[in-house]
Amino acid sequence: MHALSFPIRSLGVLLCTACLALGAAAGTGAPQAYPSKPIRIIVPFPPGGGSDLVARTVAARLGERWRQPVMVDNRPGGNTLIAAEAAARAAPDGHTLFVAIDSTLAMNQSLYRKLPYDPVKSFAPVTLAITMPMVLAAHPSAGARSVAELLAAARAQPGRLAYAHGAMPAQVAGEVFKSAAGVDLLAVPYKGGAPAMTDTVAGQVPLIFDALGPAMPYIQGGKVRPLAVTSATRSPLLPEVPTLAESGLPGVDLLTWIGFVVPAGTPPAIVERLHRELAAILRMPATRELLSGMGMTVVAGTPAQFAQTIADDTLKFGRIIEAAGIRLD
Repeated sequence: MHALSFPIRSLGVLLCTACLALGAAAGTGAPQAYPSKPIRIIVPFPPGGGSDLVARTVAARLGERWRQPVMVDNRPGGNTLIAAEAAARAAPDGHTLFVAIDSTLAMNQSLYRKLPYDPVKSFAPVTLAITMPMVLAAHPSAGARSVAELLAAARAQPGRLAYAHGAMPAQVAGEVFKSAAGVDLLAVPYKGGAPAMTDTVAGQVPLIFDALGPAMPYIQGGKVRPLAVTSATRSPLLPEVPTLAESGLPGVDLLTWIGFVVPAGTPPAIVERLHRELAAILRMPATRELLSGMGMTVVAGTPAQFAQTIADDTLKFGRIIEAAGIRLD
């Protein structure tokens, strides 16, 4: 009985104090009890790719900081449309994040007549996490040791030499390469960079355009031979590998990127808190070291900066896609 007894006056003071605290929180627009359940991070590719690596790195750290489970939900297929639709329809309460790449937010509207989401209206940007060059690599059996040798082989058999790609940015890189070099290559699509690389390593496809980070273990293991990177300058990870511009294709400068968004309508206070947490995680020395070792450059910009990147790249990639005549429907 003594454990349940409580002075009435003391109870009233506590209730009034609680009411004042709630009123103050409501007045500032602060989210209440967030996060209140496990966090889900939707990834539009199978495990093993660059987006998956970034998501799992962030998930582990965020779980530690918030003392909440943070789960990675891989939903590959449909050029990221499947995952993007699921993320757009999720509750806008900050408990679902989406790992978006440039094709999801800046390319798909130029590739499809109709999308199951709106790249601008369906999401609220949180942070542009990383940028990364792509690499053109060949299976050793392809025989090409340079871009010049590859172009000679492509011209000798137009439309027959194939390259694998696991995401639209890689296909766009391939189309830019074809246009700049004046050659015809066959694009072979996969549901992600990991299965695309698996078939390239097996020799089923002679060439691949892939994000540099996920490709590095296969390059280091001698499974594929890097011919060029798509960035304006050489990668510190592959200082001996030329850029496409150095290989005789001036003006080819493409970086792919990975960022975090949440469903539109998520309270601004939650978006801002997510940005602070994700930016802090991405800027940790251990995180930077891990990601830079995979060829990634940490950005961790603000939501407004990410929104501007999306707008700028929508125009840039729209011009490239239109010039290349790429349509997916």
